Amino acid sequence: MFKLRKQLISVVTVFFLSVIAYGNPVIYVNQIGFDPKSPKIAIIGTEIPLQNTTFTLIDSETGKTVFTSKVGKAESVDDWKTGKLFYQADFSSFQKTGKYKIAIKNEDHIITSPLFAIEENILAKQTISSIIHYYNKQRANTPEELEADKNILLFGSNKRVDVRGGWCDASGDVSKYFSHLAYANFVSPQQTPLVTWSLINTSEAIPKQLTEWKIKDALDNEAIWGADYLMRCLSDEDYFYMIVFSYFDKNPAARRIVGLKANSVTTDEYQSAFREGAGMAIASLARISQWNKNGDFTSKQYLDGAKRAYAHLLLNNTKYDDDGKENIIDDYCALMASTELWITTNDNFYKEEAQKWAHKLEARMTDQGWFRSNDKNRPFWHAADAGLPVVALTRYLKKERDAIEKTKAINVIKKALDYNLTVTQNVSNPFGYARQSFLFNNTIKDGFFIPHENETGWWWQGENARLASLAAAATLGGKISAYHNKKSLDLYASQQLSWILGCNPYSICFMYEFGEKNVPYMHSNYGHGSEKGGISNGITGKDGNGDGSGIDFKMEDNGNEWRWTEQWIPHSAWFLQAITALVQE
Repeated sequence: MFKLRKQLISVVTVFFLSVIAYGNPVIYVNQIGFDPKSPKIAIIGTEIPLQNTTFTLIDSETGKTVFTSKVGKAESVDDWKTGKLFYQADFSSFQKTGKYKIAIKNEDHIITSPLFAIEENILAKQTISSIIHYYNKQRANTPEELEADKNILLFGSNKRVDVRGGWCDASGDVSKYFSHLAYANFVSPQQTPLVTWSLINTSEAIPKQLTEWKIKDALDNEAIWGADYLMRCLSDEDYFYMIVFSYFDKNPAARRIVGLKANSVTTDEYQSAFREGAGMAIASLARISQWNKNGDFTSKQYLDGAKRAYAHLLLNNTKYDDDGKENIIDDYCALMASTELWITTNDNFYKEEAQKWAHKLEARMTDQGWFRSNDKNRPFWHAADAGLPVVALTRYLKKERDAIEKTKAINVIKKALDYNLTVTQNVSNPFGYARQSFLFNNTIKDGFFIPHENETGWWWQGENARLASLAAAATLGGKISAYHNKKSLDLYASQQLSWILGCNPYSICFMYEFGEKNVPYMHSNYGHGSEKGGISNGITGKDGNGDGSGIDFKMEDNGNEWRWTEQWIPHSAWFLQAITALVQE
């Protein structure tokens, strides 16, 4: 009887402890920190409604309470079906620098958040050096890669070319991409050229801070490394080679220059259209040519290369577009290319070209506020570059002086930003996750995550690049267009970055070796793999839901965990742009 009673007590104790563990709230917060004057929101998640309606801010060095306030109302995110209630803990009014934790009392338990700091320009100051480190470690510069890439075969040809350099695309993929998913037409991301342009942009936007933090030379060297690779990928025929593909083979001799279909099917369609990386490559070369710094090529060669490639695509772009039609991605990438050539040369030809592409992009804006990606009814959505149309327009406005043209572009930016806020706020959304409109089963639908059934046939993954791109767009667009509700835009941008840095329902900081909890290390060939400063793909809609509804994140999934845990170079590039925009005047 005693033994049975002891077993019963043990079972009851385990059950009681499990109930406590299950019922205890969790505090989600940006695990790096906030600027003193920025929006500052943590989220409290719980299965059981909170009885204690206040939270406190604790100074981690003194242990003293420095701020107390009520939590917001209970909210649920119906689409996610988590069974949780979420409460906002808003401490935006607190501006004193220091290191802190959020705390709440739940019955007899004190629940605390991960540590974070409040400091001027904290995200840029704390992370840019690590982002530079990440790209430096992603360089395709091991002896194996250099030897293979200096004399690499074009798919379906006996011709060999030198395409040394660039960066490995992801912590699990040592291939090098200008873009991929070209066959899907509407989903092509900007990869290596975007990284190059982002590095150049940061160098020019915040040189004073970079110099003060003693990282400007390292960043500039990384940008020049990228520009040199773009030049090597510029063919004698004036088009860019799109992909150096490893076939996921450990033998470097297997590498080829290819076009790529689904399931790693390779072709000889390796010529890059504007939307397949060439637009951003032209923009990068034109922009860096103003530095008068030579890498393996001269500044004059950078600019001449940009001009040659642009002229070639004016004649051949639709030949390289897989469906033979230009769409919104061509428009905003060509706008960026022509804008940078206009800024660099001050040539009226490029002025007229930039205005032409701006008009095409403006014509895609609908009354609802979303861009039309084709000539029909497909809303523009993008898993990586959703903010790039607005970013391209803001860059164009740096040069445009015609009052009518400026007004047109500014109005489009305002409509796009208004739409982003509206679609994000039209459901309960305590984390402020950037929602979007998309076409699913021939019906326009709004959702948190991209549809898993899309034109690629297989590609869906965490959207941290998309979130950072929208944060960049919100910050830049709000500055350039005298936005009427800048406070809402600032909050929108802040919540996208906070999600990436740990204020998400899994409490994971997706920037590696920052914060309290990261994804596991991922190994790749030639000694590459996860690196500090790299950002993982992140959270998705529920696996198996074609419309992207629900919510999902997996550390392990029989080899498919890359969808959530793999680092990918566009994530850190867009994050770099977003935090640069926060710092620049």
